[in-house]
Amino acid sequence: MTDLNKTGTTPGLTRRGLLSAFAATAVAAAPTYANAAGFLRGGGDIRRIKMYNARTGESMDTIYWVEGDYVREALREVNFFFRDWRRNEVAAIDNRTIDIIAATHRLVDANDPFMLLSGYRSPATNAALRSRSGGVARNSLHMQGQAADIRLNSRSVSQVARAAASCGGGGVGRYSGSNFTHVDCGSVRTWGG
Repeated sequence: MTDLNKTGTTPGLTRRGLLSAFAATAVAAAPTYANAAGFLRGGGDIRRIKMYNARTGESMDTIYWVEGDYVREALREVNFFFRDWRRNEVAAIDNRTIDIIAATHRLVDANDPFMLLSGYRSPATNAALRSRSGGVARNSLHMQGQAADIRLNSRSVSQVARAAASCGGGGVGRYSGSNFTHVDCGSVRTWGG
């Protein structure tokens, strides 16, 4: 177990102890959009991200923000989870993207995890995908660690997209035909159907 003193959070608690202490709070806490990004609203002392990746078989359910501070160990876990699985390359995922995903999950009021279809993409992976599909941007925010393509089995693409767009934190694309929603922390915009 890692002592959270090393990550700048509450002294004397292990990450597991901290997660246990806040487990009940996670259910009751509303997303907090009071940071510099300005799109987290409501009260709440923690932020949590809950996802799975069918391509790698991995799951993640982690509290990554506690009382105004990001938990570095949890962010490293997020970075690894969001890696380009095709090339096994890890990059830093923009905290704003993580916040949008966590807030969207809270807003749709679902218990099941998001499925991550695409997180970070290396330039090589992006170029390969672009050669097969006109829907892949040349300068995709996926290459900057600022975008994710997500699916929630218990909610429609429209429901997820409306929740993400209500955050006003970046771009939201609806890909109803492929059953996923794109979210990013770039300029505020929407597209798709």
